Amino acid sequence: MHSRRFDRSVVLTHHAQNRMQERHISEAEIMEIIETGILRNKDERRVWIYRQFPNRQDNLLCVAALLDDVIIIKTIMTFWEVSP
Repeated sequence: MHSRRFDRSVVLTHHAQNRMQERHISEAEIMEIIETGILRNKDERRVWIYRQFPNRQDNLLCVAALLDDVIIIKTIMTFWEVSP
C-alpha cells in the first residue's frame, strides 16, 4: 500500500492485521483513514489518524501510526474518542 497524502509506503504490523480481521476493517478503509482522516500528533513521529464512517456502528475508526521512511500502522481502534 502507498499513501499519496504522505508519499510513503504503508506497512501494517501483525497486531494491526489481527485487529483489522477482528473488527472487520478493510484495507480500503485503512487507506481512506490515512488519505482523508484527521491527523493528531502524539509527538514528532507518532500520530493518530481518525475518520468517521457513517455506515459503521463503531465510529470513530483510528489508526495509531509511526511516521518514518514508511508509515507503520501499529494498531487500529474502534469507538475512538478525541480528547481535548
